[in-house]
Amino acid sequence: FASTAMATREQWDNIGGLFFTLLCLCDWSVAQISYSMSEEVDKGTAVGNLAKDLNLNVQQLHSTGLQITSGYKKTYFDINHESGVLFVSERIDREELCPNTVKCSLNIEAILSNPRSLHRIEIVINDINDNAPSFLEEITTIDMYESSYVGERHPLPIAHDADVGANSVKTYKLNPNDHFSLDIQSIGDQSVSAELVLQKALDREKQAVIELILTAIDGGQPPKTGTLQIQVNVLDVNDNSPLFSKSLYKVQVVENANIGATLLQLTATDLDDSVNGQIVYSFTERGRLNPDDKFVLNDDTGEITVKDEGIHGEIVYSLRSKGQDRILEIFHIDPITGAIMLKANVDYEEYTAFEIRSEANDKAQPPMSAHCKVLVEVIDVNDNAPEITVTSLLNTVKEDAEVGTAIALVSVLDSDGGRNGEVRCKILNQVPFKLETNYKNYYSLVVDGALDREITSNYNVTISATDEGSPPLFNTSVIIVHVSDVNDNSPRFSEPVVNVYVQENSNVGVIIKTLSASDADIDKNGQVRYSFYGSNSNSVSVSTMVNINSETGDIVSLQSFNYEELKTFQFKVQATDSGVPPLSSNVTVNVLILDENDNNPTILAPYSEHGSVNSESIPYSAEAGYFVAKIRAVDADSGYNALLSYHLSEPKGNNLFRIGTSTGEIRTKRRMSDNDLKTHPLVVLVSDNGEPSLSATVSIDVVVVESTADIQTQFRHVPIKEESFSDLNLYLLIAIVSVSVIFLLSLISLIAVRCHRTDGSFSRYSAPMITTHPDGSWSYSKSTQQYDVCFSSDTLKSDVVVFPAPFPPVDAELISINGGDTFTRTQTLPSTDKVRAINSENYEAVEMLSFKYTNYYLKTPYIQLCSLMNKNSSSDVGEISKPVRFVGAGLVEHVVFKDGP
Repeated sequence: FASTAMATREQWDNIGGLFFTLLCLCDWSVAQISYSMSEEVDKGTAVGNLAKDLNLNVQQLHSTGLQITSGYKKTYFDINHESGVLFVSERIDREELCPNTVKCSLNIEAILSNPRSLHRIEIVINDINDNAPSFLEEITTIDMYESSYVGERHPLPIAHDADVGANSVKTYKLNPNDHFSLDIQSIGDQSVSAELVLQKALDREKQAVIELILTAIDGGQPPKTGTLQIQVNVLDVNDNSPLFSKSLYKVQVVENANIGATLLQLTATDLDDSVNGQIVYSFTERGRLNPDDKFVLNDDTGEITVKDEGIHGEIVYSLRSKGQDRILEIFHIDPITGAIMLKANVDYEEYTAFEIRSEANDKAQPPMSAHCKVLVEVIDVNDNAPEITVTSLLNTVKEDAEVGTAIALVSVLDSDGGRNGEVRCKILNQVPFKLETNYKNYYSLVVDGALDREITSNYNVTISATDEGSPPLFNTSVIIVHVSDVNDNSPRFSEPVVNVYVQENSNVGVIIKTLSASDADIDKNGQVRYSFYGSNSNSVSVSTMVNINSETGDIVSLQSFNYEELKTFQFKVQATDSGVPPLSSNVTVNVLILDENDNNPTILAPYSEHGSVNSESIPYSAEAGYFVAKIRAVDADSGYNALLSYHLSEPKGNNLFRIGTSTGEIRTKRRMSDNDLKTHPLVVLVSDNGEPSLSATVSIDVVVVESTADIQTQFRHVPIKEESFSDLNLYLLIAIVSVSVIFLLSLISLIAVRCHRTDGSFSRYSAPMITTHPDGSWSYSKSTQQYDVCFSSDTLKSDVVVFPAPFPPVDAELISINGGDTFTRTQTLPSTDKVRAINSENYEAVEMLSFKYTNYYLKTPYIQLCSLMNKNSSSDVGEISKPVRFVGAGLVEHVVFKDGP
């Protein structure tokens, strides 16, 4: 596409050239047309109506073949053949077409082919303010002496603007300042210049460089500007004399100061610059001393040397004495740094003071100078430090020493005289001791506070002796005080009560606990021995059950423990040191026997598990859920080892009976049918929840009778041999008597408990108290040392609660249990949070509350809630209505069982 456009452009150029040739050869009429326009207008902007100016209408535009030609590389203009309007076709920049000219115009030709004619068209390009003034440099520098006179002028660079006429540079502006103004000069309308005029005297010492901003402004609307940075460097003149930092210097020197020590640094400054500020120091002749006879001063380097030698410097210091011939023998001035140093020893007894004068000159012509005076005071030297002598009275001090006890005698001596020989003595560090003055420069070191060897066994007492000299001299001495031990700490156990858990049936001779008591004392005062203390709270002697190693504190079992006989016992151990007198402390040891599942469940009367078959009768008309019998069992173990569950086994195909896994109640599942047997042999398996589980079984024959009048409980002996069947009557009699006795004993116990109410002084380990509530619920509190079976009024459907034998608890042991707590099993106890026994059909359930050890421990087995039976046979659920509080060994306070739902 680009190559095609180039070819077309060349063809038009050839055609244009041909037309110009024809115009030159032919006598065509020529007309002149002029237009005016601004630069930088948009493409398509109309310049003028060429058809109207040529007196052509629209039809003639096409017939005459009007064309626009020019001799420029770009086609800046074109004509609209529909309207005859001449318009801009390219960007027009006046500064590019006509640089540095006031008038700018473009000449083009309009060619008509019919009739043949050529019209020359002039288009004047008007300038717009599209260029800002500018300087050739961004920054210019002007050097002026600080002594320049006010009104002095300096021409400034001229700004250039590509625009012309009113859009060119018209004026200049200077930023506000304290020293200069601007003078603007115009040469006609085309040239504007500016000069910098000094309005205020310069001072290089105040401002060495002045920064100015020159702004050039054109005449456009709005105007455009350009800036130039002007840096005025103020050149120095020698208008400042040297100046010492002080006119009078005072310095002190001790009489034994080291040779070469610097006494003072003289400093002279000159605010001028270059050579005007370079200071040259020279000697000042006075008295009998002529320094020029012995020294050479190099004016360029400032070095003071012996004659015939020279090293360059810039600053020279001079000394002159006032009635003191030895001043130059004692003092020396460094010609470069101005430091005054010692050349010889100073003797206070010979000279008490010196006066030294110094002069400083700059290098200007003529030079300017300054003078100063130095007074040197000689100070007497305190050159003897105090000496400390310690006479020990005690090698060691007991930690119970009283305040004021003397430890050591301290004396100090200073060979100097006057105030230099006066000595102050003190203790530097923080220790429980102090110094008491007995006589001048004699002190006693005494106890000033309580001593404790267990905290600090020895003290480093730092004694400082300082004289009153200037500067003061001091000396120090360290006294080591050893603190000896006294038996002031008793042995300490880490805790006042120690709980020891021992597994039931554990081996004899096992170390069940190692007690350890610490004693902060040392040697014999810290040697601890262990022994039993006092009498134990149990009737059984502790010495028959455990033994303690007096040296190691190991507690060893002397027997294997039976949880069912002994659940816990308590004793105290005393730790005694070997001090005189001995000190001791006690610890209470609670030994808790952890239960093992070593007892089988025992079936309670009226049923027996020892080779007997028990009989129960039910009517043929019994409905589903009819109560048949209730198996009761106990387990001498504790906790989950004593938590019993009941399971029923009957002949295949019957599926007539069910048993509550937690209650032991046997009920019918459905009504009787003609196909059912008349006698149903059942086997009940009672198992605990120990690991491994132990169990017991009982056999029951359920006999179906025609009416309720025939129901009776029969007991018969399982025929082991046929000849023993004749003894059935004897066994039945024994069974009936046993059941009757148990029943009567239970009723008597219940009546005795209800009648015997405890008062405020009654021990919490006494017999239980059982209370019947109006809502049908009953509660019990406290337990006895017997297994008590509590029945409700309906013996066949009553609940039974079995209490294990109690044991007095350890003081302050309390376990609070509520529904939000969780019991964590220890050793053999299961970790189950809840145990729920659910009846398969009626969802009769008993929930055992969860327990949690909270800084306490459970010493006795759980109180067994063997069964919880509701009054009716429907699906009612018993519940515990209030929180259970286990107090001590197996004691329960206020547990209420309510009939439910």
